[in-house]
Amino acid sequence: MKLIVFGATGNTGKRVLVQGLKRGHEMTAFVRNAEKLYEQLGEHYAKHVKVIPDDILDPASVGEALAHQDAAILAAGHAGQGEEFIRMVDNIISQCEWQSSFSGRVWMMGGAGLLDIPNTDLIGNHLPGFPPEYRNHNRNLERLQQTKLDWSIMCPGTMIDSNELPAHAHLHVTTDALPIPMPETIKEYSEADIAGHLFSRLQELDVTYDDVVTCMLDHLELGGAFYRKRVGLAYQSPITVR
Repeated sequence: MKLIVFGATGNTGKRVLVQGLKRGHEMTAFVRNAEKLYEQLGEHYAKHVKVIPDDILDPASVGEALAHQDAAILAAGHAGQGEEFIRMVDNIISQCEWQSSFSGRVWMMGGAGLLDIPNTDLIGNHLPGFPPEYRNHNRNLERLQQTKLDWSIMCPGTMIDSNELPAHAHLHVTTDALPIPMPETIKEYSEADIAGHLFSRLQELDVTYDDVVTCMLDHLELGGAFYRKRVGLAYQSPITVR
């Protein structure tokens, strides 16, 4: 497949490039700094990647880059960038909609605060104490939901290097809901107490960059299992939920 990665020099994006190449995909990197990408990838991988150094906020450049691509992975920016982050994502999504030769498959990075909290009608980003900038992910999700694109949004907790992974960890994948069990009694908690409960268990949501990337690259087909879904990842928890 032909895959384009926006934000290809970031921790997630650069891993997408390497894993994608190993799987035999034709990889395109849309970046601000081509030299940085070449340094990160090394000669072996860099010579197999098509690099487009351009402005991610420029509609014409992004639209042209998307031509004839089978899927786009949006790993650029972060919620703390505020309105710039929103404009960046909106521009890419708009060009995905308008570029007639783009297949329509989109993976976007979000965060665990976008996922439903089991046994409640809440998501983390709406709870007191969650950083307000995380709600920029909500706005990006709403933008995706307005489209007819075939999208998925990856919603990990803190991402870590593979060498930090606990031994014998078993990956658990969910759609739309948090991937860790919640006590049924949580529905009786106040929103502040629910937030406190989640904060006390955030480490259970740690997941490696490589597992995040593997999950995305395993699901690139149109109309697949994660069609228009939020996706959560966690390792099977040894904690007994009471």
